[in-house]
Amino acid sequence: MQLSFQYGTRNIEFTVTYSNRKTIQITVEPPDIVKVTAPMDTPKDAILEKVKSKASWIVQKLFAFKDMEFMISSKEFVNGESFLYLGRNYSLNINLNGQLKRSEVKLYQGKFIVETPTKDEMAIRKAMEQWYRQKAEEKVNERVEYYQHYFKIKPKKVSIKEQKKRWGSCTGDNHLLFNWRIIMAPSPVLDYIVVHELCHMSYKNHSREYWDMLSSIIPDYEKRKEWLRNYGVRIGF
Repeated sequence: MQLSFQYGTRNIEFTVTYSNRKTIQITVEPPDIVKVTAPMDTPKDAILEKVKSKASWIVQKLFAFKDMEFMISSKEFVNGESFLYLGRNYSLNINLNGQLKRSEVKLYQGKFIVETPTKDEMAIRKAMEQWYRQKAEEKVNERVEYYQHYFKIKPKKVSIKEQKKRWGSCTGDNHLLFNWRIIMAPSPVLDYIVVHELCHMSYKNHSREYWDMLSSIIPDYEKRKEWLRNYGVRIGF
């Protein structure tokens, strides 16, 4: 069921699903998805009243997701700039090397070292992104394999993609796609994202059964989820 209401100048639309839960749950997902899960037979007016009472919080979340793309593009790729990798900050050290044909990146002694034939920002950006994508592919596949024993279903495929406003997704035929930027998050948060999508192989929604499965694998998932809520918009370039 689709419902909506006016909050100031903004029209907030949301979908409603019913389950055996005892309370109304509201979730906001990127880029602008608002979902409500309500107990069976909850009147439509009661759902609207509850969601309206959370309108300010919903709008704040929607603005946070809108800001994500801005945060991602804010890097200048200059010496001393800070970049995240698995939750830790590392400073950038750019070394000009005219003998190279393309920029090369390595993490060495607590710094990102970029050997490059040019100071061109786009060339350095491209090299950094390629390094992150490779590390993300290695780490995500490692963690998918690590958690596979919890699941009877296997992913059709695991891919690392450009997803500026989503951390991961699971298609109807269980193809798992992950945003390469998740390699910047702390390892426990990356694991949460991986298991989140693995659970979607069994449940294509966020039903009570889905969250029960997730919590049976990662009991403290709420803490990891909260990190994404608070700091997720700071991940990336």
